[in-house]
Amino acid sequence: MVMWVFGYGSLIWKAGFHYDDRLVGFIKGYRRVFYQGSTDHRGTSEYPGRTVTLEPAEEEVCWGVAYKVSRKEDVETALEYLEVREKQYDKKAYLDFYTDLTASMPTVSRVMVYIASADKKLNKNYLGPASLEEIAKQIIHAEGPSGPNRDYLFQLEKALLQLGCDDKHVMDLANEVRSILSEKEPTAS
Repeated sequence: MVMWVFGYGSLIWKAGFHYDDRLVGFIKGYRRVFYQGSTDHRGTSEYPGRTVTLEPAEEEVCWGVAYKVSRKEDVETALEYLEVREKQYDKKAYLDFYTDLTASMPTVSRVMVYIASADKKLNKNYLGPASLEEIAKQIIHAEGPSGPNRDYLFQLEKALLQLGCDDKHVMDLANEVRSILSEKEPTAS
């Protein structure tokens, strides 16, 4: 019983479960967006943070990591852990995972992916699109039990750069947050 899990957000730098292998790669037909509200990790119900989810995007790929979990006990433990950690994500998909942009066959088929859908009836924490500035301001002010929302953004940016991935949405958002924060800093005289 082997399970593969695809991480495209905080799972990239913090799996939180035992795994046997970790591959850098991507899924096709999706893009990473900061549209999911976080009231349990990076924000509160009064002031939700923003975390990433996936939205369909035909010609795009989303880079991340796939974790292979092989032992039955490890699979059970990982699933229990992920069901709590990803509880605000209302959908699980099983997608093909690739490690080579020129490959026609996936490296791994049926990689499990947690997705927060845009369906407000199923996903009460979905925040949806907003301007880059609005999302940045929300991220700057939100903080939850797992820490400041901006730390999540900056850790994701760093993790993606370490994978060799330049995700425009994440990079633009991180730069916007830095720009707003630098405007707030008092200037030395």
